[in-house]
Amino acid sequence: MKIVTTFAEVRAAHRGTVSLVPTMGFFHEGHLALMRAARERSDTVVVSLFVNPLQFGRGEDLDRYPRDLDRDAALAEAVGVDVLFAPSVEEMYPSEPEIRVTVGRLADYLCGRYRPGHFEGVATVVAKLFAGIQPDVAFFGRKDAQQLAVLRRLAADLSFPVEVKGRPIVREQDGLALSSRNVYLSPTERASALALSRGLARAAKAALDGVRSGAALEALVTNEIDQTAGVDLQYVNLVDADTVQPIEKLDRDSFLAVAAYVGETRLIDNVHFWLRDRLEYQLGERLQSPSVLYERR
Repeated sequence: MKIVTTFAEVRAAHRGTVSLVPTMGFFHEGHLALMRAARERSDTVVVSLFVNPLQFGRGEDLDRYPRDLDRDAALAEAVGVDVLFAPSVEEMYPSEPEIRVTVGRLADYLCGRYRPGHFEGVATVVAKLFAGIQPDVAFFGRKDAQQLAVLRRLAADLSFPVEVKGRPIVREQDGLALSSRNVYLSPTERASALALSRGLARAAKAALDGVRSGAALEALVTNEIDQTAGVDLQYVNLVDADTVQPIEKLDRDSFLAVAAYVGETRLIDNVHFWLRDRLEYQLGERLQSPSVLYERR
């Protein structure tokens, strides 16, 4: 595996079909699942590792965000990544960007409502990665469901010749959605954080049993969190999977998303719903052993 720091070096390493997995590093099994999917799909697998300052707001955890390049490089190489692109801020932003990507109404709700400018920062950095790396396919996790919807629309609206693929959420053994920020949680906070996945699982079961009211499904998640000490709910909403606009009834492809603070750590989670011949949902995949997140702290 090559570790490179410039766009030119990435392009020079292209062979055949190229897949890109954009990340901010401190890898866990969710990232590794994306890399394996990319390996199956392409001749050259590129993983970008860049903690993007444009998507962090004032008072958020930019400086605190976990970083360990040597650890990440070893994990990426073990799953068959060809190129690890770890640019400097100067490579990504030679000067303060005057032109940024505007996201529009896809950022009106959920995280976009509470993190103004976040998705503009995400869309801008991914547009730069698409333009600079020129991949054929890009892989993203469904835990960041709003982000996935934004980036699919980014590729379509700006005519990037990139296929944007979503992959299932990967969960820890107890159901907590994997996030690099999970390392912030104390044992007590971690136990409280399980209210998010429990509430979503209750809502998913209710949907299978015939509940279609968005308000009723949202209430199941809210009630679970309200009964759990140490969890401060920010939002829970059922939204259209493509437009990320709230819907009153589960009558189309959608996802039920939740965000909450557990202590000082902000966590997000969701369950996806698809309507085909019958309702289907996806909460994700559980690990059978402890996450690599905790192997080195």
